[in-house]
Amino acid sequence: MSIQSLIIDCDPGVDDAVALFLAFAAPELELLAVTTVGGNVPGAKTQRNARIIRQIAGREDVPVFGGAERPLKRPPAGAGEFHGVEGLGDLEPFEPTGIVGDGPAANAIVDLVMSRPEGSVAIAVLGPMTNLALAMRRERRLAERLGPVAVMGGARSEGGNVTASAEFNIWADPDAAAVVFGSGCQVVAFGLDATHQVRATEARIVAIESIDSEAARAAASTLRFSQRVEREIVGWDAAPLHDPCPIAWLIKPDLFETKPCRIEVETGSDLTRGHTAVEFRIDPATARHRWAVAADAQGVFDLIVAKLKAQALKAQALKAQALKAQALEAGA
Repeated sequence: MSIQSLIIDCDPGVDDAVALFLAFAAPELELLAVTTVGGNVPGAKTQRNARIIRQIAGREDVPVFGGAERPLKRPPAGAGEFHGVEGLGDLEPFEPTGIVGDGPAANAIVDLVMSRPEGSVAIAVLGPMTNLALAMRRERRLAERLGPVAVMGGARSEGGNVTASAEFNIWADPDAAAVVFGSGCQVVAFGLDATHQVRATEARIVAIESIDSEAARAAASTLRFSQRVEREIVGWDAAPLHDPCPIAWLIKPDLFETKPCRIEVETGSDLTRGHTAVEFRIDPATARHRWAVAADAQGVFDLIVAKLKAQALKAQALKAQALKAQALEAGA
């Protein structure tokens, strides 16, 4: 089994929470850090939420770094209507015990990438790209040192979910997205064209609910919240599962079909702010970007279930071993 070193940059967010639970449960991923950014909810809440998810998953070994609280040039945006006021849907927030890493997220990204072999560290960006853009401004060599950058963001054939052509993460900080896409690093983008294919149907939520672990119950709770909001606000029966897609691709790339392309972001027009212009008419040999065009939705959910179930069984086995050791010690 090959292991991918990974930094997750996110703005939890209910679908970010599912993505984090998947990543925390995947032995294929060496999680170097989770960095947070203001997006779905303000930065203080996304940082707290990442630490809550980390604690529920039992992964206090992974450092969390707080990052940018506002976009590079724009006022802060928000999507609380789709994530709840606190960002975690129906989950009751609490003050997590795990600490926040020293220094801002952009510095952590630079330090982690530059201290490792070239091309060995991937980044999954699940929110606005502000932290990565700031890191690239701080260290000009960062783009050439990075491994794949798996992004949840953008829209093409599906249209946007904020405006007619813009998806939230890109719209929230189009200037940062333009920096990242224009940096020369290898970007694989999972826009609404792909993520709208990955729907949390009733049967798929039930499959996660059947797993006996706190992480699975929390993940299922966020999916139930998304299901209810999707029905009330959008009118669709099953909510799309956006942010787990880049994580699923890093674990099992054959779940997605991607095409080489060039992606540019509109930053000048208020009317088309955050529009992602995806151009397939290029030489594939020179392409630095790829666009996800198809997803195996059932495969993505099967992966989530498999990883959460394996994590739960491992935890149960460790608990049983500990109880057995205590019993032997007490009887000695």
